Amino acid sequence: MASTLLLVAVFVIDLIAFALAVAAEQRRSTASVQNEGSESERYCVYDKDIATSLGVASLLFLLVSQLVIMVATRCLCCGRAMRPSGSRAWAIVLFITSWVFFFLAEVCLLAGSVRNAHHTKYLGSKISCQVLRRGVFGAGAAFIVLTGIVSELYYVSHSKANDGQATYARDTGIRMGNL
Repeated sequence: MASTLLLVAVFVIDLIAFALAVAAEQRRSTASVQNEGSESERYCVYDKDIATSLGVASLLFLLVSQLVIMVATRCLCCGRAMRPSGSRAWAIVLFITSWVFFFLAEVCLLAGSVRNAHHTKYLGSKISCQVLRRGVFGAGAAFIVLTGIVSELYYVSHSKANDGQATYARDTGIRMGNL
C-alpha cells in the first residue's frame, strides 16, 4: 500500500522546488551599459544575482524529492520482484518517464543557473550585455511539475504491483530430464 505520508512529503518538496524555480524566473539578472570616461570605454553592470541561488536551491529540492521516491521503491531494480500485472507495466513506464522529466528539469535549472551567473566583463565601444533568456527557469518549473506527477504515479503503481507475492506458478521452466 502506498504511504500517504510519503506522497504528501514528496508533494511538498516538489512544491518548494517549483516555487523556487518560478522565483528564479522572476528574478533573472538584468544588465545595463555604463560609460567609463569616454564613449569608447563602456561596460556592463549587472544587478544582484539571486536567481542563480534560487535555481540551484530548486535543483537540490527536486533532487531530494527524486531520491526519496527512488529510496522508497528501491529504484525499481532492487528488492523483491513485482508480481506480473498491469501495475508493474505502468510502474516501469512511469519510472523511465519520471527519470526523463527529472533529467530535463535538472538540465534547465542547471543551465539557467550557470548562464544567469555568467557576466560579461569586457570594455569596448560595441557591447552586448548578455543575460539569461526568458523562460529557461520557467521550463525547469514545468518539468518539475511533470516530474512530481509522474514520480508519485510511479510510486503508487509500484506499490500496487508490490502488494502481493510474486507468483511463479505459470513459469515451470525447461525440463532437463528424460521424456
